[in-house]
Amino acid sequence: MEVDGARLRPASFRHGIEEIDRMIKSELIAALAEEHPHLTHAHAERVVNRVLEEIAKALERGDRVELRGFGAFSVRQRPAREGRNPRTGESVQVKEKHVPFFRAGKELRERVDASKVRRGSHEPA
Repeated sequence: MEVDGARLRPASFRHGIEEIDRMIKSELIAALAEEHPHLTHAHAERVVNRVLEEIAKALERGDRVELRGFGAFSVRQRPAREGRNPRTGESVQVKEKHVPFFRAGKELRERVDASKVRRGSHEPA
């Protein structure tokens, strides 16, 4: 996996039979610090935390966060509904809630599609 030219070894975990790669926050911070040597690891961590915090604050206010070419974060309302207790089958009322939602931008969708990465395959085809 590469982030702006910085080579990363994503963490892996087993899910059923397949092994799935994932990137965790500390790896993103390490890649940022490596790509920008003028930033210490602590500064890179503050940058990442600040970006994520600002996105979270905007969503708390009900704002939309749009990162051109990457995607948009927004809040979606889920109406109250009747659900089922999976153990007893009994009907339960589920309250209305607001949930974060991410929609990938066109450039990100095209980039992922062009990489031809498929589940279970860790190298581009």
